[in-house]
Amino acid sequence: MTMSLTIQNLEIAAGGVVLVRDVSLTLAPRRTVTILGETGSGKTLVAEAAMGTLAPELSAGGRIGLGGEISDASDRAARRGAWGRRIAMLPQEPWVSLDPTMRSLAQVAEGHRFVRGLGAAPARRQARADLAALNLAAGDDRYPHQLSGGMAQRVAFASARAGGAPITLADEPTKGLDVTMRDAVVALLGKAVEEGGSLLCITHDIAVARALGGEVIVMLKGEIVERGAAEAVLTAPSHPYTRRLVAADPENWPRAGGKAPGELVLEGAGLAASRNGQRLFSDLDLAVRAGEWIGVTGPSGCGKTTLGNVLLGLMPPTAGRVRRREGLARTRFQKLYQDPVATFSRHVSLRTALSETAARHHVPFGHVMRFLERLRVPEALLDRRPGQVSGGELQRVALARVLIADPVFLFADEPTSRLDPITQQETMEVLREVTRERGCGTLLVTHDGAMADRITERRIVLGPVSK
Repeated sequence: MTMSLTIQNLEIAAGGVVLVRDVSLTLAPRRTVTILGETGSGKTLVAEAAMGTLAPELSAGGRIGLGGEISDASDRAARRGAWGRRIAMLPQEPWVSLDPTMRSLAQVAEGHRFVRGLGAAPARRQARADLAALNLAAGDDRYPHQLSGGMAQRVAFASARAGGAPITLADEPTKGLDVTMRDAVVALLGKAVEEGGSLLCITHDIAVARALGGEVIVMLKGEIVERGAAEAVLTAPSHPYTRRLVAADPENWPRAGGKAPGELVLEGAGLAASRNGQRLFSDLDLAVRAGEWIGVTGPSGCGKTTLGNVLLGLMPPTAGRVRRREGLARTRFQKLYQDPVATFSRHVSLRTALSETAARHHVPFGHVMRFLERLRVPEALLDRRPGQVSGGELQRVALARVLIADPVFLFADEPTSRLDPITQQETMEVLREVTRERGCGTLLVTHDGAMADRITERRIVLGPVSK
C-alpha cells in the first residue's frame, strides 16, 4: 500500500499564543521529510496535528490530507480510524507509549495480530523477528521497567511499525541509542521508505538527518525558516539559524578547560552488577572528586544507568562497595533521569513541582527562577503540566529541579538527549558552570562520544554486552 500525507497552512495555538504558523508540507510515497529545529519550536506539534493527537487545550487550523481524504486539522477524530493501518506514530517518550503491564514480545505481536491481521502464532513469530533485528532477542520477555532507555526506545519503534502503516511519523526515533543501534534504526526506516512507505522524522541529530536524506525542513519559533534537499541544507545552509544549528554539533565544540578537582565525594571499589541474570560489569573501581566531570559511555543496555543507581544507593551492587563522603544528607547525591516525563506528576503544573522541591530543600523560589533563566526556560511554561511542554523543555526544567538540592554528586543520565544542538551546547555549558561553582562531581552518561571528549576529563567505557 502506498499513501501520501499533506499538511496545508497548519496553525496551532494555545489560548491567544500562536505556537505553529503557516506550516505546509507534502509527504509522498518513497519520500522522507525531516524536521529540525530548536526545542519548543513546534516540531512535535506538527506531527501530532497530522496524527490527530493534539492536546485538547490546543486549537488547530489548516487541512490534513491522508491519501485522498482531506479533513480539518482541528478534527481530531477524522484520522483515528487510520491509526496503525495507514499512519503510525512513534512518540518521543517510549515510557508513555509502552504498556507497563505487557512484555516486549506481546506488545509488538499485538500490532501484527490485531492491526495487520496475522494469526496468534505468526504474529508472535514476526514480533520475535522484529525484536531480533533490533538486537533485542534477549529482551522479548521483559516488561518496560526492566529495559534500559535505549532498549525501550527500540521496543516502541518495533510496536509502532508492527501494524504495517505506510506512513510513519517518528519523533526522535534514535534518541538514547548508541551509534551502532542509531544506524540500525535509520537503516530500517530507510528500508521501509524504499519499499513504498513514507517517513516524517523529527530529530535533533544532524547525522540522522544526513543519513535519511530526502527533504529537510528547519523550524524556528513555530515557523519554517529553511527547506530543501538534505545535502544542500546541511552542507550549505542559507539561514543564519540553520548555520548555527549545524555548527553546534558536538563535533565542533571546543574542548572544555577545567581546574584541578577537589576533595573526594564518592568512590566505588570492585563494583559488579547484573540485570535479569546477566552480568553487566565487574571489578569496576572509580573515584569522583568535587568539580570533576567523568564520561560514561557504552552501547545501549550495557549497564550505564545501573552503575548510577548503584553509586546512588538505589540498588545494591552484586559485588564491591560504595563509599560516599560522610556528614552529608543523602539528597546531596542526585540523579538526573534519562526520561524526565517519568519523574514529574502529570497532574500538577511545573510551577507546583518546582515550588514543592524548593520548599523541601528550604530554597527561595527566586533561586529556582535564576536557574531557569540561565537555562532559557520561559516562566510562562511553569503554568503548564508536563504533557503540555516539549521533551526538551521538560528536560531543562528537570535540570533546574535537580540543582535545587545543591548536589555534591550528580549522575546525569543523557541529560540533553531531547535538546537541539544549539540548546544542548548552551545547557551543557550552564551545567558545567554550576557544578564547577558548587564543587559538584558529575558522572555524565552519553552515547555521543564527541560530547564526552569535549566536556569530560576522563571516561569510563562499559560493555559491549549481548542483550
